[in-house]
Amino acid sequence: MLPAPTRAVFAALLCALPGTALAAAPAGYYPQAAGTAWTYSSGERQVLGAPATYKGVRVVPLSHVLGRVLVSQDLLEYRADGSVWLRGLHTGRELRWYASPLLVYPAAPLQPGQSWRSGARTVQVTEVRGVTTPAGTFNALVLRTQEAGGQAQETFFVPGVGVVRYRTADGRTTDLTARR
Repeated sequence: MLPAPTRAVFAALLCALPGTALAAAPAGYYPQAAGTAWTYSSGERQVLGAPATYKGVRVVPLSHVLGRVLVSQDLLEYRADGSVWLRGLHTGRELRWYASPLLVYPAAPLQPGQSWRSGARTVQVTEVRGVTTPAGTFNALVLRTQEAGGQAQETFFVPGVGVVRYRTADGRTTDLTARR
């Protein structure tokens, strides 16, 4: 399993979850259906849940499961402009609600050269690159996340699919093995 801070970034970049305000995004650009699941070479499975309301905000939980154990849930919000925000994290019985939510994705579509800040991180879309994983061959947008302090990670995002590969700062790679 990925370390918690890395997992949170990974999860947040995995997908923009369903919501009520996707008008600004091209249809199907971000995965949208509750029950959509991704399985990764790390053994982690991520599953979109049904929308819920936390602290007066409509969010969609993204569950992180190892084996049959629910490790955590990211609480993601879609805004009217089509942007996606990480509002909080559910771990066990603890809810960590972020006073300043983190921007997961600006309004679609993502394009090479585009960048945004999210807390102490800067995310830049660097290129489109072909990538082959056990789940298939894709043309992926490469999102480079620069951590405060210099660590950089890459996420390979495919519109309509989600994240198909993730590469940590030390070069470890996690690939998508299945999506349903």
